[in-house]
Amino acid sequence: MKNIDNIFDQQIIGVEDFEFNQRVADVFDDMVSRSVPIYTEIHRILIDLTNYIFTNTNSPVIYDLGCSTGTTLTLLSKKIIEQGKTPTLIGIDNSLPMAKKAKEKLDGTFGKVEIRHEDLLTTQLDTPADLVVMNYTLQFIAEDKREDFLRKVYKALKPGATFILSEKINPELKSNFNLITDLYYDFKKRNGYSELEISQKREALENVMKPMTPSKQLEVLSSVGFKNSEMIFRWYNFASYLCVK
Repeated sequence: MKNIDNIFDQQIIGVEDFEFNQRVADVFDDMVSRSVPIYTEIHRILIDLTNYIFTNTNSPVIYDLGCSTGTTLTLLSKKIIEQGKTPTLIGIDNSLPMAKKAKEKLDGTFGKVEIRHEDLLTTQLDTPADLVVMNYTLQFIAEDKREDFLRKVYKALKPGATFILSEKINPELKSNFNLITDLYYDFKKRNGYSELEISQKREALENVMKPMTPSKQLEVLSSVGFKNSEMIFRWYNFASYLCVK
């Protein structure tokens, strides 16, 4: 049973920058399902992709960069094993509480599982990958470090392998920013968050999460080598990209 996210439901004097600490890790599965639109559909897309991108291997290597509590790797593992393949799963997260949750969730999963508590900027991606997933993580990396990081991701992929990137985004037209933001907050209200919770979390995230526009995101992806990239999903201010090496 998921713990309910009530981190911001009381007035906080001096809201601190958001961090993925133990309190967040304990409620993260509820938080992400209520805060990220169509979260389950992103996983459905990833699962569907396994029918097409692992046709030439029975032992696919998958990285999840910013693996949080391990939900994505768990779902991918189950599907790949159903296909008669034996995956190698490598989850990496900057947050120790998140990495611990992922280890607990993936305990007993078939295939080789490695969960690493490491800084994504300095971690080594030494095993050539068939798939790299990065869901809502790049947005927390400093903007001036993203290009070098994505270049590292590109180098880690096998030729023809796939990178799936999901991010919160800024609209191309600044005139649409307030409307799209309000529509997103309506979504959060439908999922039970109060005005106070929405306001305080927005303040906590303001200095640590820096979304890009889709055009800027695709420009950066191209600059590091991903010439075959495009948006495959968008919901207001959230988007997913399919990138092939």
